[in-house]
Amino acid sequence: MSSPALEVVEFLLTAHVYNENRELDENDLPPRYRRVFWAERDGDASDTESDGVEPLGGVERPLSVTETDAQTATGVERPWEAVSDLLFTDRTEFSGTLSFTQPEMALEWFFKSADRDRLVTNPTLAFVAEGRDEIDVSHEEAREQNRPIHADRVWIDSLLEAYFDTDDEEGDSEMLDLVHVRAPEEIEMTLDDLVLTADQEGEIGKIVKAIEHRDYLAEIGLREIGKLLFVGPPGTGKTTVSRALAHELGLPFVEVKLSMITSQYLGETAKNVEKTFEVAKRLSPCILFIDEFDSVAKTRRSDEHAALKRAVNTLLKSIDDISLIRDDVLLIGATNHPDQLDSAAWRRFDEIVNFPKPDRQMRADILRVITNRMDIAEFDPESVAARTQGLTGSDLRMVLREAVLEALTEERMSLTQADILDAVEDFEERDNLKNMDMMDDSDSLIAGNGESPDADHDHDHDHAHDHQH
Repeated sequence: MSSPALEVVEFLLTAHVYNENRELDENDLPPRYRRVFWAERDGDASDTESDGVEPLGGVERPLSVTETDAQTATGVERPWEAVSDLLFTDRTEFSGTLSFTQPEMALEWFFKSADRDRLVTNPTLAFVAEGRDEIDVSHEEAREQNRPIHADRVWIDSLLEAYFDTDDEEGDSEMLDLVHVRAPEEIEMTLDDLVLTADQEGEIGKIVKAIEHRDYLAEIGLREIGKLLFVGPPGTGKTTVSRALAHELGLPFVEVKLSMITSQYLGETAKNVEKTFEVAKRLSPCILFIDEFDSVAKTRRSDEHAALKRAVNTLLKSIDDISLIRDDVLLIGATNHPDQLDSAAWRRFDEIVNFPKPDRQMRADILRVITNRMDIAEFDPESVAARTQGLTGSDLRMVLREAVLEALTEERMSLTQADILDAVEDFEERDNLKNMDMMDDSDSLIAGNGESPDADHDHDHDHAHDHQH
């Protein structure tokens, strides 16, 4: 059951129960409420925990609920109107604060109106519901299903701000331009939205179990686990799967492209590599995703720049020093060019996961996933898959995007099989243009010259594209 009144009462009750029970902490508040109650803390930002840095903000008692707060947290446009006819509610006219005249009556009303699915997502209310005969929910179960505060955007931003503001070394704030951090709530793609190979499913399943049983692995001394290398052409899903895994596990996703570090700050490359790992440790538990891994950890040559040599050594040492079991950081490296990695780099990873271009059946399955909310007359994904050999999942998304946009130019919101096949043909033509040698065949760039391109021009093309979705 859901209604505007139920939404507002739940929010008000959560604030009341949280204020009354000091044993509850921020992780007992549903994320949608934590964002509303988050506030900048007074005092020196250098106040420290064991790791030297704590967030600049938090949720502090007592919690007070205004109409604006209730509107933001619940989405109910007029919160007071939704609950004004209930006997146990009150509103302070001057401040707009909402409260209860009889909290116990409010609790009874809520427990009679709310179902189990609602309670199991609210640990604060599950705490007071536990033990009631008519309600089969425990505080522990609700805590387990509630995303922890360390994965909230407000917590992530506050911790990063505290870290970089309290570090006296110049240039540290520039790391925020090199490291991109996503909260799980900001990642739309889920593992259920993806088509994976059996090998990929198996490796992901194993790492999920390893994260769930970190304490057990530490007890038996198995600490060298949780460092994966994703290998495959561009567009095959290395980044997408990593992000979806972060969404699935409710972990912050720390993404860095090593080429950015080496190209923009060559002289500081080694330091920036260290900072990347430091950021991940401070945001732990999290996933650290290192894209373009080959840009630094490549085969070391005698003529290589000294800064890159230092960066390679720093990178390998940092990988050795970080641990899923000890630091709560899952490390995923990704490379399009495994041939450029030397044996020292390979040895750092306990699992290598292959991301090949999809075969015909996988392409058909990917097409089904992409089009599951589209209206396509007589759609035959198998025949489209047969026409798209060599295309990646990213390429197929581009094909469908073009088909949709082309239909919209004709004021249509439904597609046909012919629309899809036309988009495939257009994609192949665009691929041919991308691979043309424009210097040697410049006449082909002149519109309407009536001349055919050089007969010896190589029309072979590679369907791999640098698009990770």
